[in-house]
Amino acid sequence: MEPILTVKDLSVSFTTRSGEFDAVKNVSFELGKGETLGIVGESGCGKSTTGRTILRLYEPTGGNVNFNGTDIYKLSPRKMKEMRKDMQMIFQDPYASLNPRFNVMDIIGESLDIHGLASSRAERKRRVEELLDLVGLNPSHALRYPHEFSGGQRQRIGIARALAVDPKFIICDEPLSALDVSIQAQVVSLLEELQQRLGLTYLFIAHDLSMVKHISDRVAVMYMGKVVELAESEELYANPIHPYTKTLLSAIPVPDPEVEASKRRILLPEEQALKNGSGGPANDPYNLENAQLIEVSKGHWVSEPYV
Repeated sequence: MEPILTVKDLSVSFTTRSGEFDAVKNVSFELGKGETLGIVGESGCGKSTTGRTILRLYEPTGGNVNFNGTDIYKLSPRKMKEMRKDMQMIFQDPYASLNPRFNVMDIIGESLDIHGLASSRAERKRRVEELLDLVGLNPSHALRYPHEFSGGQRQRIGIARALAVDPKFIICDEPLSALDVSIQAQVVSLLEELQQRLGLTYLFIAHDLSMVKHISDRVAVMYMGKVVELAESEELYANPIHPYTKTLLSAIPVPDPEVEASKRRILLPEEQALKNGSGGPANDPYNLENAQLIEVSKGHWVSEPYV
């Protein structure tokens, strides 16, 4: 499969009061056209920062991102603006990501205006109504404001906004975390339907491992800014190798109460340290500082020294 996106040794650092903080460390992966790659990990592991840096919402401190044969970090601001038509993001919070002063027509239409994709107000209106229908919303509600919609409906508006410029690649940055469980499955079904219909490629960032398994073709596990394991979804969940991956998977609840009661949850190093009364784990409990990803079987990559 020809990669649409290649991320190579991506690193991101932020300056804090206590010094430099390395949020993302030498992350590398490829994403094929029409594929969904899931990125999972705890809050603060660098998964959202990785996604935002791919879109140049943050600037990297190292590495490069190649999209459709173009190194996006070498693009001028004007060229990057053109590239953004092909690369879009669905944000985590459907409440904060929509401007409350804009109605839905203007929220979605703003993208059309920025990129000059509607030659008249009539065409703009027609296109917005088409997008609302595409994501399962009533086009007649285009003049309503965000506060008049439920959380699931707002996320559908966010999806319509991302689709307005006809992108090829969408980063879904925890699009389900602010939604009720009953609504999450509906949004996932919509994303899958849109992918099949429009040929979209997704980078799906989440901490719900069950949902990631359902929607993703491959899954990357991140810990402390690094990818520690990467494999096809079924392979990763059936045969996890890295201890951190095993820890995450052990926390997934099982519907059978007897199985759930007998299941042994694996503790993170910091949890184990607190349990033992040792005050805290080492700064690098999995020896990640200079570790490389090694392919242990076809398509299954694991961080040293756990290969």
